[in-house]
Amino acid sequence: MADSSGGITAAASLMLNDYARRGRKARFRILYTETGDVNVYESLLRAVLPHAAEMDQLNLFVPVANAAAIEVLASVRFAVQRYTYILVREQGEPPALSLPPGYEILPFRSGADEVVWCEVRNAGFARLQGNETPVTPAMVQQMIRGADYIEGGLLILYHNGTAVGIVHGSADEYEEAPAMSIGPLAVLPEYQGRGLGRILLQAALRFAAEQTYSRTVLCVNAENERAQALYTGEGFRQAEAVACLTYVVQHQI
Repeated sequence: MADSSGGITAAASLMLNDYARRGRKARFRILYTETGDVNVYESLLRAVLPHAAEMDQLNLFVPVANAAAIEVLASVRFAVQRYTYILVREQGEPPALSLPPGYEILPFRSGADEVVWCEVRNAGFARLQGNETPVTPAMVQQMIRGADYIEGGLLILYHNGTAVGIVHGSADEYEEAPAMSIGPLAVLPEYQGRGLGRILLQAALRFAAEQTYSRTVLCVNAENERAQALYTGEGFRQAEAVACLTYVVQHQI
């Protein structure tokens, strides 16, 4: 949206990729007005909704510190669905890595490991709020073609030849400085509670050190206290809290 002199005063950008369409949940990349006016937000939504007719809900992430924006968005039917923490670790000395007998960590092989990657990720995230939609091998291929892909950054944990865990490190930045983002990190449900998530995290941190990153970042749902304990135990600190706001699309019958 522009003012009378042609200056941009508000903007909206909705990500409608294959993952969004399969889960019927789309995410706003941008939904912002300089004025903070409820009427402007309503105008932006009216412009976006015809393009989101196949969606059931639209999500938007807003820092908890921006309470004024959360309050205004509530006026146009956005509601808090969950909270997420952004955790940061200054690299320092990479942790030691010790694998139990029968386990090994191998790099992802393009053209061979897409299916097992999806099987582990989808089983591990099946009940994780906001990540329930399964990924597909085509989506994994798209991921490794992305601008943030780091060669060797996808790792698979095997137990006696069976894939049981995955972790992904990708190029990112935090506070305008390079950082490696960690995620997803997933372990098959039947293998959880054995310390394997920590092993995968340590492997990712060692990979970050090999790539000369001085900082790593990751996100964790606020209700996932076990994961938070894992990350803080490996030197991560909470840097930000973010609210995931949801707008329920009302379909005409």
